[in-house]
Amino acid sequence: MNRYTTVAQEASAEQVIDRSRFIAHIARAFSKEEADAYISSIRAQYRDATHNVPAFIVGEKSELKWTSDDGEPQGTSGPPMLQMLEREGLTNVVCVVTRYFGGIKLGTGGLVRAYTSSAKLALEAAGKHTVKDVSVLTVTIPYTLLGKIQNIEKNEPFTIEQINYTDAVDLTLHMDLEDEDRVQALLMELSAGTVQIHSITHCIE
Repeated sequence: MNRYTTVAQEASAEQVIDRSRFIAHIARAFSKEEADAYISSIRAQYRDATHNVPAFIVGEKSELKWTSDDGEPQGTSGPPMLQMLEREGLTNVVCVVTRYFGGIKLGTGGLVRAYTSSAKLALEAAGKHTVKDVSVLTVTIPYTLLGKIQNIEKNEPFTIEQINYTDAVDLTLHMDLEDEDRVQALLMELSAGTVQIHSITHCIE
């Protein structure tokens, strides 16, 4: 089951608009404290910048959202960034767009476009990742079944993560949580009930 979507990795992007330099950074953050720490680190890195505009959303259900214009005209920078993150369906994410003023005023619409597009460039560089509930099964099968299981892996909802060869074959299988019952039934059917399921681990990734 899908829990939420966040960024796949930390990333940054840069663009110049009418001589103003915009540098966007984006990363995962799972609490207000993590988001605040990331924002502080970017502000320290670019302490000589004209503005460091932050926005973050945290919580599996986007319970906490916050942004600031950091000295830009009200509503022209932080709120559009936050709205973009919301439109993309993201949470547990923090973004900071740094601006070095280039001497040309962009106007209200220009600022909205500049900050939104800069944040979007960082998001595109980071990519998205859907966090979901998964199951990991550790099973033992006879050697005669290994080829069959490897063949059906292509069309069935599991992947073989690890194979250990002993007196029999120990497999570690990975699947979405909702496919666990189906995969167990499939293994039992293939092995005529002889497969040994040693452990089932539920985790989030």
